[in-house]
Amino acid sequence: MTRARPSKSLAAPFLAPILVLVAILLAAPSTRAVESDDAAAPPIQAGDAYVPGELIVGYRGEELPETVEISPQADPEAAAERLEDHPGVRYATPNYVARISSWIPDDIGVNPPKPGKVSGWEKKQWNFLPCLSLCHSGASSGPQSLGGMNVLKAWRQLRKAGRPGARGVKVAVLDTGVAYRDYGSRFRIDPDFDSRTFLPGYDFVDHDRLPLDRNGHGTHVSSTIAQATDNRRGLTGIAYGSRVIPVRVMDANGFGTTENIIKGIRWATDHGARVVSMSLNFACGASIPPLEEALRYAHSKGVVLVGSSGNKGSQTCPSLPATSPQVISVGGTTESGCLANYSFRSDAIDIAAPGGGSTKNGCPHRTGDRPILQVGMIGQDPSWYGIESGWKGTSMAAAHVAGAAAMIIAGDALPDKKGPSQVRTRLLDTARKPGWARGNPRSGIGAGIVNLGKAVNPAFSPPPG
Repeated sequence: MTRARPSKSLAAPFLAPILVLVAILLAAPSTRAVESDDAAAPPIQAGDAYVPGELIVGYRGEELPETVEISPQADPEAAAERLEDHPGVRYATPNYVARISSWIPDDIGVNPPKPGKVSGWEKKQWNFLPCLSLCHSGASSGPQSLGGMNVLKAWRQLRKAGRPGARGVKVAVLDTGVAYRDYGSRFRIDPDFDSRTFLPGYDFVDHDRLPLDRNGHGTHVSSTIAQATDNRRGLTGIAYGSRVIPVRVMDANGFGTTENIIKGIRWATDHGARVVSMSLNFACGASIPPLEEALRYAHSKGVVLVGSSGNKGSQTCPSLPATSPQVISVGGTTESGCLANYSFRSDAIDIAAPGGGSTKNGCPHRTGDRPILQVGMIGQDPSWYGIESGWKGTSMAAAHVAGAAAMIIAGDALPDKKGPSQVRTRLLDTARKPGWARGNPRSGIGAGIVNLGKAVNPAFSPPPG
């Protein structure tokens, strides 16, 4: 994790008693941590709720928070509570740990022996197909899916507009990194990526400019958003013409700190991202003021923020960053067009998109337990790629919405303002709500399943009121 450099404002007289309070009451070995790229931080463990021995503190009169060291034996929650009593402190919070929002079953299936074999993408990517006659009597038939979000029609609309695949829209992926380039003997670019898709990124875990994936999650998310399309290889991506900014804030085990995530959000915003995809979650009910500040900052700069709502088993309720008012909170649905069994029934979810997996009880349609397929990393090996069949979860669903947001920004459906509020409204107004979810604010799919073909169609105007 990164360490904050001492601020020039340390000399300010009003901060002196705060620093004494940190040093004495919290038994801190030092008041402000000093950045050191040489010292490797200990790895985050699966049960860690926050980084031991650290608080994130926001001071009055300072825009950005600082990371403060306390005794590793101190209780961070109690320490933060005591520090917040000081009049010079806006907030103090533990350096909470987030985790990626995928759900990976033990039986991950069989991958093709070689990547890139042409095999008919529409037979594998049900999530991109239209619903057609399965949803509307008398409609035409063809490749279709109850749970698809009609990317096919959206592709046609954007080609007509002269911006195929959301050409040029910058999408930042805050995740475990991306397999976006070859590096040394260990790292290889995903063979179904176009290297020209990627803009310079940053690694906030290892403090360098090589945000390379060691996990596979970030590569899969990025593949759904922008995998190369119409290249006679592998599978397809939604916004295949967009420019991806890889921002590594999660480590090889899928964990990330508040400190790195808020830095990643601000960095992506300051480097021109129009959409930020966050397939990660903190613990249920955690209140993290510096994260909320970073999200408000990004939103105020015109960034569309998309977050996975979280998965049962990893979380116990929808959680930050998705539950922030500035973020589009995404639930996961299946090939049957129903809520997935890992996704929450909650009114905290704004919209749903394909996440794969099995349905909850009560679904009127029964389909197989199909995942979200992309050409991606196999076995967390950054040199081995194929059509990976193990990814299901709201992480995958959020990636669909991030790609959809980029398509809306690139298209002509919003002729004037294309800010985060307008993009959110367009997604929600055009979503397809199945009969089983109507009239149920806690259905878990919010406004419905993304209907991208309608969302980017300039001929569609939602009814007034």
